[in-house]
Amino acid sequence: MNSSKPALHGAGLGLRRDLLDELEQGIPDSIDFFEVAPENWIGLGGSLGRRFAALAEQRPVVLHGLSLSIGSPDPLDETLLRDIRAFMERHHCPLYSEHLSYCSADGHLYDLMPLPFTEEAVHYTAGRIRRAQDILGRRIAMEHVSYYAQPHREMSELEFIRAVIEEADCLLHLDVNNIYVNAVNHGYDAQEFLAGLPGERIVYCHVAGHYVEAEDLLVDTHGAEVIDPVWGLLDAAYARFGLMPTLLERDFNIPPLAELLDEVAVIRRIQASHRQPGLQAGGAA
Repeated sequence: MNSSKPALHGAGLGLRRDLLDELEQGIPDSIDFFEVAPENWIGLGGSLGRRFAALAEQRPVVLHGLSLSIGSPDPLDETLLRDIRAFMERHHCPLYSEHLSYCSADGHLYDLMPLPFTEEAVHYTAGRIRRAQDILGRRIAMEHVSYYAQPHREMSELEFIRAVIEEADCLLHLDVNNIYVNAVNHGYDAQEFLAGLPGERIVYCHVAGHYVEAEDLLVDTHGAEVIDPVWGLLDAAYARFGLMPTLLERDFNIPPLAELLDEVAVIRRIQASHRQPGLQAGGAA
């Protein structure tokens, strides 16, 4: 199994079909890589398949899955994993990440549900991650998720994440917006949480916007601009862990490409402020 970190750098953007027309006119130099949900592209032929392949030849494409349901009581979807492996090999995708959650139980739930923070869940989930990595022939990255309930809590969220990542021997997909949302919703210190993560496992980062439902309730929507405190957490992550490839997530309310590039430019400016002379921006620490 390939256990090395993939060679990614710089700033990325989620590749959405709404953006294809503009991107096909020429990919801006500020975009170093793209990200897609593999479920939306696997097996897709015709014009859309050809358009995707053409863009994938110009920039690396990382995969961020939606439906593996790694903590589900249902059997692991090994067919999906084999399809993902073939897709990665065909398009030379350097990384696959998924959510540390579940989204199925005798059928799809159409949401990312929180796992119980228990020792039993650690061992169960880590075992499924190891099996997934065996099928893919490489380490995958698990993203800590935003959540709105804490079922069967025996340990803290941070302890749970660290335990799963260590036992599974997988990589960590950092999401600074998820940290901010959870910190507000569950009343913990975002900077302390960030500092407790296993930095040596971080392979890349997400930054995104959210919706303010109430002063103490934020909803992780990926449908708005990134706010200053989240940019601040990204800055703190670079200061603590070093530069890492960072992707702007925007899943709906998608504005014109120029507006998204303004936020990509913020990522690049923060990266530049941490860059040491002679080092390439965005290399994982």
